[in-house]
Amino acid sequence: KRGFSTCYIWACPPSKRNDYILYCHPKDQKTPNKDKLRSWYHSMLKKATEEKIVVGLTNIYDHFFVPTEKGGSKVTLSRLPYFNGDFWCGSAMEKARTIEKESRGDYEKMLKKQVSTRALKTMGHLNPSKDAAKDILVMQKLGQDILPTKENFIVAHLQYSCMHCCEVIMSGKRWFCTECKKFQECERCHTSNEHTLKNGEVHPLCQAVVDDIPSSTKHNDTILKNGLFEDRNIFLSFCQKYQFQFDTLRRAKYSSMMILYHLSNPSPMNFGKRCSICCAHNVFQKWWKCEVCPDCIICFACYKDRGVDCHEHKLTQNEHKLAENNSTSQSDNQESNEKMMLKLENFLKNVSQFRNHESHGKKMLKLEMKLKHVFQCQAASAKPCSDTSCCQFKKLFNHAKSCTTHIKGGCEHCKKLWTILISHSMDCKDSECRIQHCSVLKKRLEYRGMRSKS
Repeated sequence: KRGFSTCYIWACPPSKRNDYILYCHPKDQKTPNKDKLRSWYHSMLKKATEEKIVVGLTNIYDHFFVPTEKGGSKVTLSRLPYFNGDFWCGSAMEKARTIEKESRGDYEKMLKKQVSTRALKTMGHLNPSKDAAKDILVMQKLGQDILPTKENFIVAHLQYSCMHCCEVIMSGKRWFCTECKKFQECERCHTSNEHTLKNGEVHPLCQAVVDDIPSSTKHNDTILKNGLFEDRNIFLSFCQKYQFQFDTLRRAKYSSMMILYHLSNPSPMNFGKRCSICCAHNVFQKWWKCEVCPDCIICFACYKDRGVDCHEHKLTQNEHKLAENNSTSQSDNQESNEKMMLKLENFLKNVSQFRNHESHGKKMLKLEMKLKHVFQCQAASAKPCSDTSCCQFKKLFNHAKSCTTHIKGGCEHCKKLWTILISHSMDCKDSECRIQHCSVLKKRLEYRGMRSKS
């Protein structure tokens, strides 16, 4: 009733010790095989059929690779649903490349050798062009791969489709036969109130009005745009990189909390490069890059399986020196922490010296008074405060929120703001002071013995 017409299910359980979406499952969790998973899907869909949620069940091969009796729908790649990371998406690309090499561009000649004229007519192609010939060859090769395991690719129809034009009947009138379940006609293709079978038997048609599907199926929910959840490989790589595990309840709670945080606060992160062959986001340590094609990257697994023949141009190896980084990370962190502590100590000393100077001390007192006014000011954004210094302080605080340079990078605006905040915290005695960062700075200054006790 939300407007969905078809549901595609691939009964493909993950292999043992391999994650599909969530990283690191519990050890006692069982993984079903293909037969068990497929039977579970069919039992679920059978119940949905009884409740009239599903109106028809078939598989990918019978629905897209076998032509209909009337020949209303062509057997073509354009009708196949495309889901990123699915079985036939990568397989179709491989078949297309091999056909290009074998035929050397002469697809019509290759088609005449492999497919009969009668078979082309049943597929809905009378005089196929060059592109159509390539399309048919790819479909034939792809169908041969899908046929042995076609039962694993389930297609559940949620709405009735016209048997002539193969269009989903989403509105208007629908004609159907109570005895022949497959007979469905839309308003455009309907010609008679009865239909005749091959044996000459005539069945009357019943009419139904399709009006329970809304004309507009757009939802009013706010869309959170986040690259983390665009692809399951991206999400899995992200969880692996940051160790967001789901093997215990404690880790699952923490991982869920962190994932929800990153969903609400998107930030550009390094998920590793994407392999041009397997399309997996698993290129973190070793990869091979093409010297000619700038976007071509081959992961370690694909290069190991196929070797140099995986790409037509010369490939050069790239590698992250993770071992060196890990071995030197502790010493680098210690050095950076020591440098930061020295910078902070020097900055605090400069502020105290600045305050002790008579002329600067008076200026600082005036600035502190203005700072208190900013956090007490109730002026709305539509009518700004009459005091110009108040507006300048507010701009300074807004700059500090988005500044990436800060004090350590030498931002003069941030230095001014933090000088005033530290100077105020040195003398502030209000335990419930509303000025930002005041309570935190008090604790740091008390620890270093730089706060006045008078």
